[in-house]
Amino acid sequence: MPTQRTILKLSDVNGFVRDLLDAELPDDFWIEAEIAEMNERGGHCYLTLVEKDEHSHTPIARAGARCWRSTWTMVRDHFLHVTGTPMRAGMKVLLLAHAQFHEAYGFSWIITDIDPTYTLGDLARRRKEIIARLKAEGVIDLNKQLELSPFAQRIAVVSSETAAGYGDFVRQLHDNQHHFAFITKLFPAIMQGEQVETSIIRALTAICENDDDYDAVVIIRGGGSTADLSGFDTLRLAEHVANFPLPVITGIGHDRDESVLDIIAHSSVKTPTAAAELLIGNLLHTAGIIAEAEQTVVRCVKQRIEHEQLRMTHLVSTLPHIVRSMLQAHNNRLDRMTTRMATAIPRHLYSQSEHLTELNTRMSNTLHQHMQQQHHHLDMLAQQLQALDPQRLLNRGYSITTHNGHAVKDSTLLQHGDIILTRTAKGTITSVVNKKNRFDKPNRRQTEGNGTCSDC
Repeated sequence: MPTQRTILKLSDVNGFVRDLLDAELPDDFWIEAEIAEMNERGGHCYLTLVEKDEHSHTPIARAGARCWRSTWTMVRDHFLHVTGTPMRAGMKVLLLAHAQFHEAYGFSWIITDIDPTYTLGDLARRRKEIIARLKAEGVIDLNKQLELSPFAQRIAVVSSETAAGYGDFVRQLHDNQHHFAFITKLFPAIMQGEQVETSIIRALTAICENDDDYDAVVIIRGGGSTADLSGFDTLRLAEHVANFPLPVITGIGHDRDESVLDIIAHSSVKTPTAAAELLIGNLLHTAGIIAEAEQTVVRCVKQRIEHEQLRMTHLVSTLPHIVRSMLQAHNNRLDRMTTRMATAIPRHLYSQSEHLTELNTRMSNTLHQHMQQQHHHLDMLAQQLQALDPQRLLNRGYSITTHNGHAVKDSTLLQHGDIILTRTAKGTITSVVNKKNRFDKPNRRQTEGNGTCSDC
């Protein structure tokens, strides 16, 4: 036979647990925990609390918590006023709560108060750790070391398009009383809540792709001193700004404390309009330097003109004396040259005249000698010509035989029937060759009966 079992209803068991908790844990406890989830509905706040391992950061305890509307309104406003930021997931909090177990909804902690100073201390600790790490990495002053261009007019703006601070910044910048021209381009970003870090980094990445188009970056937001600034106190965003290639100016509207972003930025001001005034002041300072340089140039030019005027006045006053001295010196030089020329010219002319006379005499003697030599040479040539005159040979009984106008020196060259001419001292004989002697001896019969005397 099975033993008899006691069977209880769930509501009875849950009621037993509720009564037990009410009896054993009637008081409130200060509980240290981290908010894992947070949700507001109907004016009430519902939270999921966790405790994480210090080393692995994995949850080792979890519980639900509720803060009813009557308590939540006061607790929320006080927390925001003290810390300057609303409660959100990821924050460590110190809660005053008591245990409650409901038959239908189970266990939860009912929050009656929250100590904001505990959370403020935790935020300060985390912020201090981030700053210490930035210093250890040597990047905390990197962006400050960049030089803001004295002509910074092309401004990339990271802000919410609908934020009042953005509109104030643009109006302040473009309606400046000095009429400086600025070019602004908005890179929209979420400036409140958990997406601040990711959204701003995305905007900065877009700017970096065309960083040559801009002179500086301005990160601005409005909303007053009690706005949520926790998104600006992150290590990832700080490192991104520290290594950014352009000067970053922040004006995120917090009058009381500096965020990590303010510390790491090139310049930090409290409001968006103050950021605009910083840029206007930068150009105004540049304009002042230019104006001062202009005055310096004008002053130097005036001094130079005055110096040159004095120099010209001095020159004008001394010029007549200088001219007279120069003219007198030139006149004296001309007189000396005239005197020297008057003496030198006759002497030179006389010298040249004697030289010409000598040349004339030498030329006459040379020409006479040359003429005598040429006459003698001509006489010699005439005698040689007379000695070589063929007529003298003809007169002595010699004759000259020609064939086709050429003297016959070799009879073997003549052919049968050739007509030859024989020239004597008195007349020419024409002959026809009939027969040639083998030994070229004269043969009276060779021309027999064929010779004709042209002079007979």
